[in-house]
Amino acid sequence: MTNNKIDTASIAFDIDGVFADTMTLFLDIARDEYDLKNFQYSDITSYSLEECLKIDREVVESIITKLLDGNHTSPLKPIEGSPEVLTRLGRKQIEQGHIPAVLFVTARPYLGPIYDWILNFLPFDSSYIEVVATGSYEGKTDVLLEKGISHFVEDKLETCFLLKEAGITPVLFKQPWNRQNHPFAEVSNWKELESLIAF
Repeated sequence: MTNNKIDTASIAFDIDGVFADTMTLFLDIARDEYDLKNFQYSDITSYSLEECLKIDREVVESIITKLLDGNHTSPLKPIEGSPEVLTRLGRKQIEQGHIPAVLFVTARPYLGPIYDWILNFLPFDSSYIEVVATGSYEGKTDVLLEKGISHFVEDKLETCFLLKEAGITPVLFKQPWNRQNHPFAEVSNWKELESLIAF
């Protein structure tokens, strides 16, 4: 922390629900390819999508596989403001000689096309961006500790508790599925997040 703000060299980011608007894509695939039209973003109140949306587990798994593999016609979009703030952070990191300039740690089981998607929205050579897929939300803490990260922006509340236990300060990105009581700093958008970082 610098002046109570987060040092650009000590922060890393989740992808889905923080940088990538993955749940909107989930709903787009459900609507366009499975004719499931009666859902809104605010209906996603839990990571257990089959429960909160009342969709068969097999259909949920099929949509998630399409999403992970990039096998869909609807575009995956970034969450508003995220490319701009990440670009600002990356440029500062590069100026200071830090590589990677931006670190993402995701619980995705494999990267699939998400790495190229990230490169499409950030104006950096691939050598400046590191993306680690852990395969589970529990796997994030070890990666972050190994990389010397003190702050992590995350949308899954369970992960935030694990991060805190490991000595990493979580910043919860507010989403309909993490509205339970919690003790963590939270942000509603990337403008709020930008204000916490020591630029």
